Amino acid sequence: MSDATYADAVIMEMNGRDIEIVSIKPQTTTGRKPVKTMNRNGRVNGYCDGVTEHKLSVTAAIPIDGTEIDWDNITKAKITIYPINDEDRRTSYLDCFTVDTGEQYEVDNEARIDIEMIALHKIKE
Repeated sequence: MSDATYADAVIMEMNGRDIEIVSIKPQTTTGRKPVKTMNRNGRVNGYCDGVTEHKLSVTAAIPIDGTEIDWDNITKAKITIYPINDEDRRTSYLDCFTVDTGEQYEVDNEARIDIEMIALHKIKE
């Protein structure tokens, strides 16, 4: 049996509007760094804690209903990953803001936008 976790839906909430996310790649950087000291063993002696950072690579389908979204100026968005089974808890990234954007066009699929974001908080609900 596999321990894989599958996502049912990924939704970005901003300004009272829900936007469906096609794909998301979250990455957490702990900020820990090794402490290199002058010791006889010539090894790292420990580590120091740093600032945790949550980076999100998000791909969203550009809506065709005519509403314009300012993708470059997204602030205070919430991205929630809903699990397929009800036993697992959903993961939410709060206070997300845009760092980079790039559009993507394919013949077979809808127009998409790639967004690099940073989240200030990650919680399990």
